[in-house]
Amino acid sequence: MISLILQYVTIWCRYILKKANIIIGKCATHLKHSSSLAISFIIFFILLLVVINYYETRIASMTKERNNQQMLNNLNQVNEVNENNDDRMQLLPDDLIVIYNRVPKTGSTSFMGIAYELCSHNGFNVMHLNTSKNSHVMSLSDQVRFVWNVTRWTKRQPSLIHGHIAFLNFEKYGLFNPKPLYINLIRKPLDRLVSYYYFLRNGDNFRPNIVRKKQGDRRTFDQCVDLNERDCRAENLWLQIPFFCGQDSECWKPGNKWALDQAKRNLLNHYFLVGVTEYMHEFIQILEASLPQMFSGANQLYEKGTKAHLRKTFNKLRPSARTIAKIQQSRIWQMENEFYQFTLDNFNFIKDRVLIKTNQADTSNNIVYKDRGQQFFFEKIRPKN
Repeated sequence: MISLILQYVTIWCRYILKKANIIIGKCATHLKHSSSLAISFIIFFILLLVVINYYETRIASMTKERNNQQMLNNLNQVNEVNENNDDRMQLLPDDLIVIYNRVPKTGSTSFMGIAYELCSHNGFNVMHLNTSKNSHVMSLSDQVRFVWNVTRWTKRQPSLIHGHIAFLNFEKYGLFNPKPLYINLIRKPLDRLVSYYYFLRNGDNFRPNIVRKKQGDRRTFDQCVDLNERDCRAENLWLQIPFFCGQDSECWKPGNKWALDQAKRNLLNHYFLVGVTEYMHEFIQILEASLPQMFSGANQLYEKGTKAHLRKTFNKLRPSARTIAKIQQSRIWQMENEFYQFTLDNFNFIKDRVLIKTNQADTSNNIVYKDRGQQFFFEKIRPKN
């Protein structure tokens, strides 16, 4: 308002100056002999110039102050928005659903030990999905029941649901909201198979007193491959691809190229994060940085070791170089390994943008990472308040 008044004053002064200039010209003509009157008009003219210059300077100063204040207000609005976002990130959405369709023998029990430790403190529910005969594929009617139960069980939301089941696309059943966030871990294909082979025979330190299916079988994995026995054939490698491919019959046909392509598409389009067992620490760090509402404190638990590496298979022997070379000649291993490398590349791409290396190392001499933090902010917010 003051600036507007000053602008009107300046316009008025310029108008007076113009009129005074005309008057001075006429007076100079008719009053050539009246020098005192001419001097008076000249003094008035100079004073008017001084007044106009003062008000123009004042207007420029006030305009600059107003612009600076506006920039400060915009910055405060940006900070306020960012602070509000930080506050909201600490609260779990009531309908958040995370599904971990865990692949067997990929470190899933170790990871879930951390999740169970966190759930009470972070305010979410954990549920294990147990299927008959540990089937990885559901009947169509069970698929519908599962999808509707998960999305309508509001008393148990937010939730983390885990189980050894193949991927289910909730959009197929007409449900777009709430849409779950899928997470998973996969492992080097041969390492996973070897671990499972010895697990069925020797058990692990998680439940050491349970008698396993192949208890008493002392044949090594190398001997099993030499004898071409069923438990170590290449077909048993075909598990991680169908877990990501889904519930369709084509997904479970070993060596199916369509299944591999579908698994890749599902990983990119439907999974929030897929890590690898060999980099579980970084997987946990990314989850904590990206979903702190659920996984805050997970990294600390992992580093303390109270819940990490919870499950170790007894008497697991590494296969010989000859056995490894024989397995790697199979088309199934090559496809499963292609999927593993595809997953690892995608995981590293995500990791490099979420985490940053430090100059420290952990007790195992591994590189320690930390969260890069927020890499964006808002500006040029309109309309102005």
